[in-house]
Amino acid sequence: MPILDWSSKYDLTGGQRAYVEGIWASSMKYRKSNGLFYWIGCIEFATTYVYTASSAAGPWTKRATINNCYYDVGLLIDDDDTLYVAFGNTNISVAQLSSDGFTQVKMQQVFASPSSIGTIEGSRFYKINGNYIILVTQPAGGEWALKSTTGPFGPYTSKSFVVGYGNPVPGGGTPHQGGIVDTPSGQWYYMGFVDSYPGGRIPVMGPVTWGSDGFPAFQTVNNAFGTSYPYPMGAHPLASHTGTDSFAGSSLGPEWEWNHNPDTTKFSVSNGLKLQTATVTADLYSARNTLTRRILGPTSTATIILDYSSMHDGDRAGLAMLRDQSSWIGVRRDNGTVRLTRVSNINMDTNWNTSNTGSEIASGPTLPTSGRVWLRVGADIRPSTSSHAAVFGYSTDGNTFVTLGSTFTMDTSWQFFMGYRFAILNYATSALGGSVTVDSFTLSTP
Repeated sequence: MPILDWSSKYDLTGGQRAYVEGIWASSMKYRKSNGLFYWIGCIEFATTYVYTASSAAGPWTKRATINNCYYDVGLLIDDDDTLYVAFGNTNISVAQLSSDGFTQVKMQQVFASPSSIGTIEGSRFYKINGNYIILVTQPAGGEWALKSTTGPFGPYTSKSFVVGYGNPVPGGGTPHQGGIVDTPSGQWYYMGFVDSYPGGRIPVMGPVTWGSDGFPAFQTVNNAFGTSYPYPMGAHPLASHTGTDSFAGSSLGPEWEWNHNPDTTKFSVSNGLKLQTATVTADLYSARNTLTRRILGPTSTATIILDYSSMHDGDRAGLAMLRDQSSWIGVRRDNGTVRLTRVSNINMDTNWNTSNTGSEIASGPTLPTSGRVWLRVGADIRPSTSSHAAVFGYSTDGNTFVTLGSTFTMDTSWQFFMGYRFAILNYATSALGGSVTVDSFTLSTP
């Protein structure tokens, strides 16, 4: 979705909805008959949007709004080119879409989860060997398969698929909310994720075979999810997430994510990232144009070079560990004085509303009124450790770094399941007009 345009709250102009609700698990498939990719997703438990594109890379165009929530939707393009979606929580339904995929033709509940299974969601819809298969997750404990031999509307029978096999990530959760995919040579693989806090959810993959009963069967190692499996295909080189981004082009790379709709008039990319203040607030969670980058596990370090010369009085800029409990290191300018600061105790409640805007826990040295400073955060997001520590430091020469403030312990509660992110922030507490330039961002791992 190019922009979350159904509520001003996603602009952080009327609340903090950027941190909750939004798009639930969506689905994307390619339709050969018209050469289009279809993306379909439910918004805020109320409305489903349909987008299409001739390339998976976009541009994507909104084509339809369906006044029904296809919650955790799975899209199927049948052999006769008919489009169906499977969706729901505990009670799973299937809807047939019109020939263009933009309206609903028919909807029917096809499966009610028994008490022995309990809550299910995360539908993924397939037709394999003549059978209709819906994979559903039992959050966050495993994956079940539903099968119909008579058509997309069932009836469906169920069988455990990836259940009770433990997890391949020390300290992590059980693989769930996944799907299956085949390679060109006909191999099948299950790909799901494990809750791996404080880092969030990380992907895992393992091979699948098909039983004589038409259900998928996961290939375990000693009756457990294997810690490694043979890689299914040849190498597909991708750009490394580590290294230095000097923001040399005219746009941000796809690894960068705004935590909300940005004010596009308040930032630019050209031999550095210029961030103008876009919000007057004392609350990091309400500050627009906070730019985030996912933390790499098991440990990684982010370093930015920040030119603070154009900051105004009342401005705050720096590098944060961002989630429901946050902390940042950076620069504050007040009454013509610029100094380093470390701010912590920035918290949200369980409804994702700010409960504490934070406090300064350490004060660094006074800086010249113009210049550059290096800011660094190192994060250990291994779920098997008890520390879950983030360490904040600074340097005035780029060589010698000094720790500022105490070690920050990251939260591991599941409610904020996206996980921690490195975040570059710049906001005003008094008036707009100031700016900073990030000369570079470097992400490194041991």
